[in-house]
Order: sequence, then structure tokens, then C-alpha cells
Amino acid sequence: MGHPEELSEFKHGTMIGCHLCKSIREISVLLNIPWSTVGGIITKWKQLGTTATQPQSGRPRKMTERGQRMLKRTVCRSNQLSAESIAKDLQTLCGLQISTTRVRRELHGMGFHGQAAASKPYTTKCNAKCQIQWYKAHHHWTLEQWKHVLWSDQSRFSVWQSDGRGWV
Repeated sequence: MGHPEELSEFKHGTMIGCHLCKSIREISVLLNIPWSTVGGIITKWKQLGTTATQPQSGRPRKMTERGQRMLKRTVCRSNQLSAESIAKDLQTLCGLQISTTRVRRELHGMGFHGQAAASKPYTTKCNAKCQIQWYKAHHHWTLEQWKHVLWSDQSRFSVWQSDGRGWV
């Protein structure tokens, strides 16, 4: 159940004025406002002498709705960024001084949770076929012919994919 909308100062004054000659239940029926609300406003008026709303307690939120939208956009754009890099991006983009812990909490609140990245698949059937064709075309080469080949492949291979778990 959400918060009801605030009553206007005029309605507050009407309730206080009616209280001088009517009961709380009669005021409730007359103004079509729940009797608990009428009773609360009259009690507050008797204790404080005013019906003005008190300022909210607690510190205001660090992340505004705009900041949350920017955070969501950043994460959707690249899901492998760390909380530290996201915090730095938000600081440069919208000037928010926000901690990595707050970034994690906001992301959890939005429904983003870390999970292990999918492992890289092994060689596909198409690539295996191409490799076999290349091998059949070059398997008869001599050592001298292989010495004239310039190898530019910078690929790194791990037999058991033991580089640890990647998180996204």
C-alpha cells in the first residue's frame, strides 16, 4: 500500500474549525476522510499547535533517479565493468561522489547480480574442418619451408581454461 497524498492546509484548517463543534466521526463523514486521519491531525494540532508537516528525518539519498538511470545504462552497455570503474564513470559523467559499495547496493536493488561468465567454447566444427584442410595442404612441407613462414599469431591457449572464473 502506497503513501496517501498529502492533505492541503485548507483541509487541515477545515478539520480544526469543525472540531470546535463536531465529533471526529462527523468530520470524517462530512469531509470524506478516514476518521483515523482526522483524529491524527487534531491530536497533532492539540500537542504542537500547528498542523504543518515536519521535515523528514534521515539523510537524503545519494543516488537520484537520474543517477540510477545512468548507472543502469552504463551496466547494460558493458556488463563486465567492475564496481570501481563504474563509480569512476559516474563521477566523471554526472559528478556523483559515490562509493563502490553504494554502486553494488544500487545494482542489487535494480535486480542486477553478478554471475559467472560463460566459458569460451572449444573449436567449432567449421573451424576444425578449416584447420584439417589447412593441415592437408601443408603437411608435406620441409623444415626449410616452415622456416620462411612468419608467425604473427598472438593467441594464448590454456589447456584446461584455468584462468579462474570470470564474472559479469
